[in-house]
Amino acid sequence: MAKFFTPVQINEFKECFSLYDKKQKGKIDAKDLVTVMRCLGTSPTFGEIERHLQVHKIEKTGELDFSSFLTMMHRQMQQEDPKTEILEALRMTDKQKRGYIQASELRAKLTKLGEKLTDKEVDDLFKEANVESNGTVNHEEFTKMVTLPPVDY
Repeated sequence: MAKFFTPVQINEFKECFSLYDKKQKGKIDAKDLVTVMRCLGTSPTFGEIERHLQVHKIEKTGELDFSSFLTMMHRQMQQEDPKTEILEALRMTDKQKRGYIQASELRAKLTKLGEKLTDKEVDDLFKEANVESNGTVNHEEFTKMVTLPPVDY
């Protein structure tokens, strides 16, 4: 599994995993898996956690080692693709299949639906993605801009 992750990722995973290794035996409780995965930036559902445990034949009350955890993280990260999710969400609102949305319409959706953003958060997002508040937002370009990795100074 190490071949799928960078050394930096593995160190980050190991550090978080170790925080939940209460007995310091290189294992975490299965009940802590969802917390550890979410701390590392993934968003598994409880159903997904159950499937990860089933694949590895680990009981909900059992423990898992770091190797199994890495395999589960890899699978979880593969199935979570923010670019695809954002593009699909934008396309669902694009009834005419134009490939863009009015910035004002996107702002309304971001501040009124789902996990609501504040106006300031939308302003920051638009600024980061070079969106004019009175313009249009191209689905592909917007998705590319908001899913770029953060700058590591």
